[in-house]
Amino acid sequence: MLIVAEQLDPTADLVVQALSEAGTPALRFDLAEFPQVITLAAEHQADRPGWAGELVTSRRAARIQEVRAVYYRRPGLPVVSPKVAREYRDWAVSQALVGMVQVLSSLPVVWMHHPDVYRASAHKPGQLAAATQAGLRVPASFLGNSLTHARRWAAGVGGSLVCKPIAAASLTLPDAPPTMLPTRRVEPAELDESFELTAHYLQEWVPKRHEIRLTVVGQHMFPVAIHASSTKAKVDWRSDYDALEYEPVAIPDDVAAGVRHFMAAYKLNYGAFDFAVRPDGQWVFFECNPAGQWQFIAKATNLPIAEAHASLLQGAVS
Repeated sequence: MLIVAEQLDPTADLVVQALSEAGTPALRFDLAEFPQVITLAAEHQADRPGWAGELVTSRRAARIQEVRAVYYRRPGLPVVSPKVAREYRDWAVSQALVGMVQVLSSLPVVWMHHPDVYRASAHKPGQLAAATQAGLRVPASFLGNSLTHARRWAAGVGGSLVCKPIAAASLTLPDAPPTMLPTRRVEPAELDESFELTAHYLQEWVPKRHEIRLTVVGQHMFPVAIHASSTKAKVDWRSDYDALEYEPVAIPDDVAAGVRHFMAAYKLNYGAFDFAVRPDGQWVFFECNPAGQWQFIAKATNLPIAEAHASLLQGAVS
């Protein structure tokens, strides 16, 4: 079992622990350790498909042909030696990244998730279309940089809006660490010429009783209500974790069916879904993070999410 994740990732730690308790040998590493710490030696024969060879870290080694599953969770980028001349470093990083990832990607094993699957499923605009096709309710949305069209769309929606990041890019301000911009409420009158400087992602404001983090692992669904007690958290619960309480809840049958269709469309076997529950009880889909965090949910609720990961990666039928 290969665990490819950042070195400091408590979510990956829980999967490693669950695999260990199940007696399944695992090798964990970060792509940032390659090629300075990790050694890869892979061979492909001329007369039959498949890579074979050895992957060696500072802690242990694994034979590539004996790998049975890969848990691939947001690893870092390769870091090359300072001995590489500056003008060749970007080139060397690309060689290391593509070389390692493509050898692993060719393995016919259980993946969570294969890099190609992650790239195809990770972006919100495409997810809205896929969720609607799967039968899930989504908010009215606008994406673009045309102020005229945005104002016209907002007038048709009526009421408050929210502005969300389109991609998971961090913002670096002077004398401050990199930060992720949260979802924020905006009024149509606030839209001005700065809207035209880049693409913006607007949605109708969805009145909500509470929000849901639905963690899906294979056929297992772990729906948890997130109750927010601060103004910031009621707009974006990620902006104030101290104001949150968690409660396992049931999932409506039609929502569960829609989620299964969504997962099948993207060939996902894991997803961290965000929903709002309106005052009338209707669930509204916001997004699915195919590499979303779940450690905080498992800690707060004691749900067996790590065990579900270990079971899937071991090839257990659920």
